[in-house]
Amino acid sequence: MLWVGIGCERGTSSRLIASTIDRTCRNHHLSTSAIAGIASIDLKANEVGLLGFCRDRNLPFRCFSSEELSAIEVPNPSAIVAAEVGTPSVSEAAAILAAGDEADLRVKKQIVREEGEAGAVTIAIAQSQQEFTDRTGALWLVGTGPGSLEQITPAARSAIAQADVVIGYLLYVDLVSPLLRPGQIIETSPITQERQRGDRAIDLAQWGLTVAVISSGDCGIYGMAGLVMEQLQQRGWDGKTPKVEVFPGITALQAAAARVGAPLMHDFCAISLSDLLTPWEMIEKRLTAAAAADFVTAIYNPRSQTRTQQIGTARKIFLQHRKADTPVALVRSVYRPDEQITLTTLGELDVEAIDMLTVVLIGNQSTRQHGDWLITPRGYLGFGAGNTPS
Repeated sequence: MLWVGIGCERGTSSRLIASTIDRTCRNHHLSTSAIAGIASIDLKANEVGLLGFCRDRNLPFRCFSSEELSAIEVPNPSAIVAAEVGTPSVSEAAAILAAGDEADLRVKKQIVREEGEAGAVTIAIAQSQQEFTDRTGALWLVGTGPGSLEQITPAARSAIAQADVVIGYLLYVDLVSPLLRPGQIIETSPITQERQRGDRAIDLAQWGLTVAVISSGDCGIYGMAGLVMEQLQQRGWDGKTPKVEVFPGITALQAAAARVGAPLMHDFCAISLSDLLTPWEMIEKRLTAAAAADFVTAIYNPRSQTRTQQIGTARKIFLQHRKADTPVALVRSVYRPDEQITLTTLGELDVEAIDMLTVVLIGNQSTRQHGDWLITPRGYLGFGAGNTPS
C-alpha cells in the first residue's frame, strides 16, 4: 500500500493536489488505487484543499507533529522548511512515518506548480510493507482472574471471545482456551517477553485490529495494563487512537482471601518480592513500612527457584513488628485444580513450602484464626485493629 506525503502552500486547491498525485503516480508506474491515505504535518489538519481531496477520494488523512516528523531521516531535508514549520521535511517524512516500519520511499520529494492554479504542492510517496485497513483498532487489556473460568467477569469473557487477536503468556492463554473462537489470531510467548507482547499488540491495534492482551488476576495489578499504556505513551499516543479499554479481573490477593475467609477486612497492601524490576533495598523499605503500620499484607512472587532468600527476610522483618502467633495463609494455585491452602503463623511459617504460585497473606495484630478461616475485624462489634478483645 502507498502513503502519499503532502506539503502545500496555504490555499492550494484540491484540483492541484489531485492532479499532482495522479500525475506523479502515473509517471512512476504506481496505481492510485493502491493509495492507503494522505499524510502531512498537523499544521495542515484544516487545509481546505487537502480535506476536500481526501473527502472526494474517500481516503484517510493522517497528520503528524513537527517533533514526530523531524525524527525521521529523509534524503532531501530543507533548512528553509525547518525554519518555517519546525521540521526539515514534511512530505518525505510524513510519507515514511505513515507507511511504518521498513517503509520504502518510492518517490522522493517533488515540488509542483501549475499555471492558473493557486498554491504549490510538495509530494513524496512511500510504500508500506503492511497491508492497510481503514478500521479503527482497539486494545482491550483483560484480567482473567485467578485461573478458573468461573472467576472471569462476564465483560472479560466477552472481550476475549470478540477480539480479533488474543495475546498472552502461553499458560494464561491455555486457561482461557474454551473462550476462544475459530478465526481468531492467537499469539503466545514466554513469561519473560512482556515488552514484546505489548509492542506486538500495539502494532496490530494500530493496523486496525481489536487486540485482547490477557493477564492473570487483574491486568492492572502486576499485569500487562501498565506496561502497554507506558509503551503507548512512548509512541506519542494521543489517548484516543487506538482506543484502550481495561477489563478488571479478580486479582490473586482477593481470590486467596476469599478462600480463607475475610483477612482483608481492614487496611491492607500488596508487595511483590521480585527484584527484577524493583531494587531489593526498596522492597525491604516497603516491607518494613507495611509491618510497622500493621497492614494486612499480601506478598506476591514470594520465592522462585533462584530467588530463595527474600521470603525469609520478609518473615524476619514482620517478626520485628508482630507477634509470632500472627495468622498467615499460604494459598497456592488458587481456584485451579491443584489448589493448596495452608494456615499457619508467622513464627511457624515454612518458607520451603512457598513458590511463585503462592500468595502469602500475613494478618495484622487483630487478625485471628477460627477453624479453617481467617478473620480481620473491621470494628463493627466495638473492636478493630489495635483493640483486640481480651
